[in-house]
Amino acid sequence: VCSSDLIHVDVERPKKEMPNGIPIAHGSLTLSLLPMLSDQCYRITKRSRGINYGSNKVRFTNPVPAGSRVRLHQKLKAVENIEGGVRIIAEAEVEIEGASRPALVAETISLAYD
Repeated sequence: VCSSDLIHVDVERPKKEMPNGIPIAHGSLTLSLLPMLSDQCYRITKRSRGINYGSNKVRFTNPVPAGSRVRLHQKLKAVENIEGGVRIIAEAEVEIEGASRPALVAETISLAYD
């Protein structure tokens, strides 16, 4: 285990090293929630398949304390025609309940095929 990973899994180490004294979620875990949370924001009908194409400008702007509730605020930035479907570009912000700053801001890209 990498020593920096211990603030994510060791409950004793964050008590000494983290401002709030509790473990935090990996930023990659927060990022991995985007497809599932996005699915709750909007639906695309009449598609054969969708693909998570990637992310641009990902920033982890605030740690997510273990046990926190998060939600996705998402804004469609562009929908572009591609062969057989569309490319969807969205601005994503993962909010932490009770926090003034978001946990994550990113631009995400998805592909949806007819």
